Amino acid sequence: MPDDWQRALAVVAHPDDLEYGCAAAIAVWTDAGRQVSYVLATRGEAGIDTLEPARCGPLRELEQRASAAVVGVSEVAFLDHADGVIEYGPALRRDIAAAIRRYRPELVITLNHRDTWGGTAWNTPDHVAVGRATLDAAGDAGNRWIFPELTDQGLEPWDGVRWVAVAGSSSPTHAVDATAGLERAVRSLLEHRTYIEALTDEDPQTYARTLLTGFAEETGKRFGNRPAVAFELFPR
Repeated sequence: MPDDWQRALAVVAHPDDLEYGCAAAIAVWTDAGRQVSYVLATRGEAGIDTLEPARCGPLRELEQRASAAVVGVSEVAFLDHADGVIEYGPALRRDIAAAIRRYRPELVITLNHRDTWGGTAWNTPDHVAVGRATLDAAGDAGNRWIFPELTDQGLEPWDGVRWVAVAGSSSPTHAVDATAGLERAVRSLLEHRTYIEALTDEDPQTYARTLLTGFAEETGKRFGNRPAVAFELFPR
């Protein structure tokens, strides 16, 4: 992965998307003094069957903030789109473009925007919509004639995005050595304890460690046989 940048913005649909996807890389980057901020389209309020959205959303927000802090991220913002029914379109692009103008990143990170994971597991509509809108909004953010109302709000165009990195892609092009960040990635995922305990009967510690270590080691087979987080990198 390129390392000649200082600011990154991660844009995903739900709490826990980054923790399942690329938190180990984020820990490595913040250790190096880089600034990473998170923007989430939803609060994940529809993600736990046993919790009604009014209770679930605030709880998952708290868990996401705690999770981000583990890997050195203090800035976490929510766009308040409805979980499970995010619509790709100008409204979503505008909200993400506004965030890009606000945080002025050189690197934008998002999650797999394609229909499937690896060609076999169907992706969720939220991931597809947010990933695709993020790729588009990286360009929208630099064009003052697209969403001119953002300029009226004091958000000047930002044409400084140099790359969009897609985590969870089945066609990765670049990787980050995750060795130094893997332990914190496990702890970061464990902050989503309410979600994990609703998802599996397995011990949360065992679940998180086995899952993330397995992902990193499998990915590393393609990138020097070291634990790795992979991205599909789109230069701009």
